[in-house]
This record gives sequence, C-alpha cells and structure tokens, in this order.
Amino acid sequence: MATSEVTYLGGLRTESIHLQSGDKIITDAPVDNKGKGEAFSPTDLLATSLGNCMLTIMGIAADTHGINIEGTTCSITKVMAAEPRRVGEIQATLQFPANNYSDKEQKILQNAALTCPVYLSLHPDLKKTVDFKW
Repeated sequence: MATSEVTYLGGLRTESIHLQSGDKIITDAPVDNKGKGEAFSPTDLLATSLGNCMLTIMGIAADTHGINIEGTTCSITKVMAAEPRRVGEIQATLQFPANNYSDKEQKILQNAALTCPVYLSLHPDLKKTVDFKW
C-alpha cells in the first residue's frame, strides 16, 4: 500500500495526503527558489524529518529505559549548497529539560538519535551537525 499521495496544486505548491490517517501537508517552493515560502518547502521537510525522527527514536529508548525526555525540543537549521542545488548540511540542536541525566542516560539518548532511520538514510555527503544540550 502506498504511504502518501502528492498533488501539484500549481504556483509551486503541493499537497501531500498521508493515506492511513488522512493528514495533509502543504509545501511551497522557498523564496530563494522562485516560491512564496508560505509553507514548509520540500527541503525543509527533509531537514525537519531528521529532528522528528531523532526525537521519536529517543522517545522509544527513553520509554524502554525509564528516562523522562518530555519537553525536549529540536531546533533544525537547513543549509543549502549550490551546483547542484541541494541540502548541504542539517544542523540539529536538541535541548533537554533540566532532569540531571546520568552519563549512561545521555549515551543511550545520543545513540538513539544518531541511529534513527532518517539519520542513517541521509547520504554520507550531507553534513549532519547534532548538538546535545543537557
């Protein structure tokens, strides 16, 4: 079964429907690439999915090991490269609540983040800078 269906709406805008849930995402081309920038761009979604995936996999590890990461945030910065135009770097800053995480807990969470499926699926030439702020 397909995961999603994407429709081009014109004006450099697309609508994606998640077929299992019916949730929708609109994308626009970014302003620096002839777009309006009124929604996530496809490359924004690529970069943002890294943060989503790291937090999800850390959440699974946290549940398994009894670690509370509720309230953890991930700030994503996408850095574009030229020739060919592509995402050259994704910078992710994970900010954890003040829970006095032990060294062991920090290693568990770091390992979970850096082995999430999106991280491992991104091309090795794409620089991934991940900063953990405890």
